[in-house]
Amino acid sequence: MSLQKYINRIAQLDQLIRLEATGNPAECAKKLQISKRSLYCLLDELKTDFNCPIKYCKVKRSYVYTQRGAISEIRFKTKP
Repeated sequence: MSLQKYINRIAQLDQLIRLEATGNPAECAKKLQISKRSLYCLLDELKTDFNCPIKYCKVKRSYVYTQRGAISEIRFKTKP
């Protein structure tokens, strides 16, 4: 998978989580066009590598952040 595709997938998942609109794991994987196993791996990476406070809420039927925030973009910035 290309780096750009991976970054886009992370951004899409971040948006779904912030909107509390992921659905259950099967629905979320379908929205991202990945397998459930890939979704679980991606969530684990976000929790471990990005320190994202993500939990699944059975009431909302969505993954949610337990703290306010978002994943910021990864990009090149020039220095003055």
